[in-house]
Amino acid sequence: MPARDDLADRRFRKLVAHLRVLMQASLKPQYRGFYGQLILEADTVAELGEVEQVRRAARTAGRELGWKTVTHAFDGRLLVADDRQPPEEIRLLADRSAAEAVAALLRRGE
Repeated sequence: MPARDDLADRRFRKLVAHLRVLMQASLKPQYRGFYGQLILEADTVAELGEVEQVRRAARTAGRELGWKTVTHAFDGRLLVADDRQPPEEIRLLADRSAAEAVAALLRRGE
């Protein structure tokens, strides 16, 4: 039976490593590691495994990245996000970027 546990552990670690890479890729350099988020579509989640196993692996990957990881499953999709409070300078930068994006959308609608 231990061989089976070793195989399951290796698969889980591989899943964690894969998710960690995807989560790191979601980061914007200007936010210095904050505001990370990853949305996995239902077919991707299904390819990776059971939803609860993928959620557990995402939380493990998040801990490895220093995130305060939250996950939400909906319609087969999985949202993974960093819920840490960023420093004020990063928060202000992100707020400004969001306001500029909204303003650009409003200008396009005119």
